[in-house]
Amino acid sequence: MVMEVDYTVCMHCGACVGSCPLNAMFLHETRLEFLENCNSCGICEKVCPVGAITGSGRVEG
Repeated sequence: MVMEVDYTVCMHCGACVGSCPLNAMFLHETRLEFLENCNSCGICEKVCPVGAITGSGRVEG
């Protein structure tokens, strides 16, 4: 799965960054960066207050 960000709604609040158990994302001035160690757990997606983060290609199991 690839995590995607809708920057038209992202408020750059940092809630997602603080929720990441692997420290696999960083908030730059205008963009989020997902690092290679992101395991696409979806925690950032769940804590985003505006629903700006989604996982594409998620396989529910």
